[in-house]
This record gives sequence, structure tokens and C-alpha cells, in this order.
Amino acid sequence: MPLSTRSKEPVHIRVLRLVLSGLMGALLVVSKQAMSGLPNIEPVTLLVILFALELPRETPGAVTVFILLQGVLYGFGLWWAMYLYVWYLLALLAWLLRRMDNALGWAVFSGIYGLCFGGLCAAVYLVAKTPAFALSWWLSGLSYDAMHGVGNFVIMLLLYRPLRRALQMAKRQIHLD
Repeated sequence: MPLSTRSKEPVHIRVLRLVLSGLMGALLVVSKQAMSGLPNIEPVTLLVILFALELPRETPGAVTVFILLQGVLYGFGLWWAMYLYVWYLLALLAWLLRRMDNALGWAVFSGIYGLCFGGLCAAVYLVAKTPAFALSWWLSGLSYDAMHGVGNFVIMLLLYRPLRRALQMAKRQIHLD
């Protein structure tokens, strides 16, 4: 098998990882769109966490695809700058907490992340506008953050274990362990 000059992995594995990142990013977009009729209820948090736990090398590429496609779909406004850090931060935090394998623990974590989402996004307005604007923007969206947190908690509690097992099985089948 030919080896790449940049990695000790065979080229076909590197291509597989690249394609997988793209497909994972597309899944993030499609899953978000499928639930777009529900206010701040989304499976993206669940999937980013699971990807970071089971496919950490592919996750940054998947998040990048997701963010770029969100910009293409909705425009590259100031809101988009928020996505440039909130989803990578989530993946990083999940990776740092990767030793935890408890559905309730992940449900609490994702619920708290959803509750904090508006506050994290408001950071852009600290720079682009004023601290008063950032605070008022965040406070005006607290009810949506509460829904986001509850939605994240429930989705994670219900789907963490079966989806994590499915990802682990799929990883073994494509020999990415």
C-alpha cells in the first residue's frame, strides 16, 4: 500500500477520513434542517458530541462543513461569526470529557451547553457592538436558551447510548479504530 508523505496512514484511509468528515458535516446540516420547525430544538449538539467522542480526527472537518453550509443557506451575517467558535468549543469540551460514558452526565452537559448557548453567542456583540447590546441580546433570548437546554437534555438522554453504540459498530466495520 502506498503511503502518503504527510502521514503514516495509507492514502485510502486518509481519503476515507476526508469523505467521512464531509458526510458527517452534511448530516449535521440535514438533521438541523429536519427539526428547524421547532424553536431551538436540534440534534446538532448530540451529534457533535458523539462525533468528538468516536471520530475525533474527523470532527473538525465535519464542523467546518456544517458551519460553511449554514453560511451558504442563511447568509454570512454576524450570527455566522458565532458559529466559528461555539461548535468547535463544544467539540473540544466533549473531547476533553471523553472519559465520561454516562448518558445522564452527557445529558446534563448538553443541557447546560444549550442553556449557555445564547451567552456564548453574545460574545460576538461584545466586540461588534457594545457590552450593553450583548447583554440585552442575551437576556432577550433566555427563553429560547431554556428550550435549547431542555431539548438538548432530552435528546441526549434518549439517543446517547444507541447512537454511540451505532457509531462504535460503524467504526469497527470500516476499520477506523
